[in-house]
Amino acid sequence: MNVELMTEQGNQRVNFSGRDSHTRLPIYGLVGMGIITLAEILLFSRFPPVEMYFTPIVWTGYILILDALNFKLHGSSLIRTRPREFAFMLPWSIFCWLVFEGYNLYLQNWTYVGLPENIVLRWIGYGWSFATIFPAILETYEFVRPSFSTMRVRPREPSNRLLLSLLIAGLFCLLLPLAVNQNAASRMFALVWVGFAFLLEPINFWNGERSLIRDFRQGGIASLIALLLSGFICGILWEFWNYWASAKWHYSLPLSIPGPKIFEMPLLGYLGFPAFAIEVYCLQNFLMMILTQKRLVLSSP
Repeated sequence: MNVELMTEQGNQRVNFSGRDSHTRLPIYGLVGMGIITLAEILLFSRFPPVEMYFTPIVWTGYILILDALNFKLHGSSLIRTRPREFAFMLPWSIFCWLVFEGYNLYLQNWTYVGLPENIVLRWIGYGWSFATIFPAILETYEFVRPSFSTMRVRPREPSNRLLLSLLIAGLFCLLLPLAVNQNAASRMFALVWVGFAFLLEPINFWNGERSLIRDFRQGGIASLIALLLSGFICGILWEFWNYWASAKWHYSLPLSIPGPKIFEMPLLGYLGFPAFAIEVYCLQNFLMMILTQKRLVLSSP
C-alpha cells in the first residue's frame, strides 16, 4: 500500500510503500541510540561523569534519534532541513527555562540535588540540560503530528475580543504569582504553565506566524493533539530518567495531590507537561517571528 503525506514545513511529498521509506536512517540516529544505551550502562556502573550529566546525555541521544526518524519518515527535520531554527532553538531553550527558574526562585516548587560542587561544572550541566528542553518537545511533536493530520474541526474565525482576552489572561497568569505572598504564590505555578501560551498565541497569530489559533481558523487540530501527546511522552521520560539520575530535581508541592506517584511525580501532576508543550510551541514560534520580521504587530490589521 502506498501512502502520500504532505509535510508541515512545505509541500514536499513523502512516499511510504510499506517496504522502505525514501531514505535511510541518518547515522546520527544510531549514534543517539548508542548514547542512551551506553549512558544507562555507565549510570548503573556508577561512572561519575555520567552520574553527573546523565539527564542531558540521554536527552541528547533522544533528540538525535527523533530528528533522524523525522527525516527518514517525514522528509523534514530540525537538524537536517532547518538547521538555523535548531541552532537558535538551543540558546532560546536555555533562556526560556531560566525564566521558569526565575519564577521558581519565588514559588519554590522544585529543588535540585546531587549537583557538582564546582560552579563551572554545575553551570555546564544547567546549560546543557536546559538546551535540550525545547528540541525534545518539538522533535517529538514533529514525529507524532502526521498521525493526526487528517483530523479536522469546523473552521472558526477568532474575534478580536477573544484574542485580546487571551492576551490579557496571559498577562494575568504571569503577573499574579509575583504579586501575592510566597505562600500563596507557591500554589499558582499552574498559571505560569499556561500564561505564556495565552499571551503569545494572539501575538503570533497577528504577525502571521505559526499558531494554534491559525490552525483552528483553518479547521486543523493536529498540532494541538500532537503537542498534548508530545508533552505527555516527554513528561514520562523526564520523570523516568530523573528518577534514576544522581543529579536530579525534587518537587516541593504545597498541595497534597491525590492519587499514586509515578516515579517522583503525582499522577495528576503529569497534566502539566501537555500544557508546557503548548507553551514551548508558542515560545518557539514567537522566536521565529522575531527572527524573520522587523516589526511587531500587537493587534489585528
